[in-house]
Amino acid sequence: MRIKILCAFLLAMVLVSCGEYNKILKSRDAELKYTYAKKYFDEKKYGRSITLLDEILSAYAGSSKEQEILYLLAQSYFYDKDYTTATQYYTRYYNKYPKGDYAELARYNAAYGLYLDSPDARLDQTSTIKSIQQFQTFLEYFPQSSKAPEAQDLMFKLQEKLAYKEFLAARLYFNLGLYNRDNYYESCIVTAKEALKSYPFSEFTEEFQILIVRSKYESAVYSVDLKKHDRYRELIDEHFNYKNMFPSGKYTKESEGYYRKALKELGQQVDEATNEAVKQELKK
Repeated sequence: MRIKILCAFLLAMVLVSCGEYNKILKSRDAELKYTYAKKYFDEKKYGRSITLLDEILSAYAGSSKEQEILYLLAQSYFYDKDYTTATQYYTRYYNKYPKGDYAELARYNAAYGLYLDSPDARLDQTSTIKSIQQFQTFLEYFPQSSKAPEAQDLMFKLQEKLAYKEFLAARLYFNLGLYNRDNYYESCIVTAKEALKSYPFSEFTEEFQILIVRSKYESAVYSVDLKKHDRYRELIDEHFNYKNMFPSGKYTKESEGYYRKALKELGQQVDEATNEAVKQELKK
């Protein structure tokens, strides 16, 4: 019996609330809608807040309240987890009010919303790239902000995600090898080298370099006789690149194994290759 009474009470409250909201929607009083938009925002009823703020935004264009409405609208979308739309309104806000009361927070939240919207590394990374750009802009405008360290940390995490995506691509190319008579080892090498340039401080740098070494070895093994000499020489160069970059690397034995095989395959060029190795060691 008590449960039925409670349910009836809650239903009555919902109906009253809906009736109130519908009444506000039909009103032509912009100030009333603004008051209730803030009320609904405080109550975490962001959908209602968005609807009311959207309706009155044009009515306050050019007034002192416009920037507050714009920011509150952006915040409503943000807390409603529509980060793409939230960023659009944050951007609209700080473009129109670059020195506004909420400019710093708007620039940060625009970047942070896209950070939260950044998908798995295997998916399209448009949001990730846009978030990095937004964080960079935020740091340019507010280098002394209390949020600057957090912005830098989040930006690094996003860059790591992009590096990981490149690692997945390079590894896939290596695993494809000579599939369907295409040389995916070359694609692996190009992808890994570009990643090393773009993300030189990534945790995947060693993975990229050993993929290059492995791909150079496989390319040499399956090359036509005319190209084998050059391919093995390239492998030796990449082996020493690996050693220079990672003197105590976890793939050192593997890389040295490829190096020894290359020396053996070069035959008469063994001494020449050894001299080159010494030169490389002296450059460290």
